[in-house]
Amino acid sequence: MTKDEVLTIVLKSASLPTLPTVACKLISISSQEGIGMKEIASLVSKDAALSAKVLKIANSAFYNFPIKISTIHQAASRIGLNAIRSLVLSISFFSMKAKNNKDGFNYEKFWEQSLSGAVAAKLIMAEIDKSNLDEIFVVGLLQNIGELILALSFSDQYEQVLLETSKGEKDVVVLEDQIVGADHTFIGYEVAKYWGFPTQLLTPIQYHHCPEDYKGNDNKLKRTINVVYLSGIITNILYSNKPQKYHQIFLNESKSMLGFDDKIIGKILDLVVSEIAHTADLFGFYIKNQKPVEEILQEANEALLNINLTYDHVNRELIDATVQLQQLTKELEENNKRLEKLTLLDSLTEVYNHGCFQSILENQVSIAARKNLILSLLMVDVDYFKSFNDNYGHQAGDFILKELCKLMKKSLRDYDMLFRYGGEEFAIILPEITGQEAQIVAEKLRESIAMHTFIINNKKYNVTVSIGLAEIEPAVCAFTKNDLINFADKALFESKDKGRNKVTLYGKKNI
Repeated sequence: MTKDEVLTIVLKSASLPTLPTVACKLISISSQEGIGMKEIASLVSKDAALSAKVLKIANSAFYNFPIKISTIHQAASRIGLNAIRSLVLSISFFSMKAKNNKDGFNYEKFWEQSLSGAVAAKLIMAEIDKSNLDEIFVVGLLQNIGELILALSFSDQYEQVLLETSKGEKDVVVLEDQIVGADHTFIGYEVAKYWGFPTQLLTPIQYHHCPEDYKGNDNKLKRTINVVYLSGIITNILYSNKPQKYHQIFLNESKSMLGFDDKIIGKILDLVVSEIAHTADLFGFYIKNQKPVEEILQEANEALLNINLTYDHVNRELIDATVQLQQLTKELEENNKRLEKLTLLDSLTEVYNHGCFQSILENQVSIAARKNLILSLLMVDVDYFKSFNDNYGHQAGDFILKELCKLMKKSLRDYDMLFRYGGEEFAIILPEITGQEAQIVAEKLRESIAMHTFIINNKKYNVTVSIGLAEIEPAVCAFTKNDLINFADKALFESKDKGRNKVTLYGKKNI
């Protein structure tokens, strides 16, 4: 079918959502010359339920007025014509119900994501022009209205679109064109025009998916299109199964399109989830607890890390690894590098942090048990570090910790793993190495640190470390992650009791 044929079917479809009466009239009269606050307020006041919702939101932090607004006339006067129109449209669209709703399309999920897009658009626009927030909220809310309309008018075909989209191989607008005959940006634009939407709301719906296709000279409209496009990317961070991909797209596009820096981008992403929850409550819309963007990215990265570790061991066993596996490992390593500074590294020393240590050690213990491999663990503690900080200051102490990590890395194998356990204590995982072999490594570490001179602002300092180590031998006895940490800790305490600057191997006879 052609686009025009698809549109004809849509406009005649019994499944086409109906625009609420007040919203229809409001769109109609607000475009007429001479229409003022009084006419708008009188129209909205005729719907008691709508009026109550307008007043609730007008008196909320959504607008943050210092005094209470008690009538629609006051609301219209304080908020303004465009803002009251945008607010009524937003409330009206949340109350819309699809006719003959099919099981294949998740209506509630669609509006949840639409609300997220609206909030994201408002947060982005707030960093550019705070005078346009109400209108951008509506455009963000309705940018994907064409998806809902296509799903309800062509339920079988759109179910296939959703299935193919989930595979992630083709863009949704390409699939819509191929399977249905028209994409949601075209249908959304044409139906909104049929409903009587003004140009400033119509055009962003038409171009929100491909802002580069807009060739007009209206810079304000172009900016609105870009903002809505970026809000859709944030929605994909929150709801897609590839949040890292869309996070990187948002970083790049928001910088190139709007000139945002990392501080502004971080602010938007930090606020978006809490603002979605707050706005949903104002509009009487329930949304399940949404995880913050940082947590979404962290969980995705941890999943990639586990996959990466698995393939790392496969490569060790299979010397002649296939090209496909090597490529996958490379891609996973690149993805991990992009996110590890945010989620995995200790900010001071830039070695892996405590949370990462717990996750990786558990994985390594599991691998050792499954493959009957030996695994050793070192716990390293800087001697008298509190006194060092008290005598020379925390800046000197921080420098010592950073230099100490660089020094330790030089003595370790490429696949040994160094972590900051907490404070001045570090942990080192040594895969496939016995306790006696690990003791040799630990002695070299201890000796290299004791002999090293740390120079800070032309002043020389020396420190020593105490080391405790333990091993697990699955063929002899079963161990848990916590057992191994406990054994290494006991050995560390023994090194301290012996006078510090010592290495102690946890005795097998005590295991």
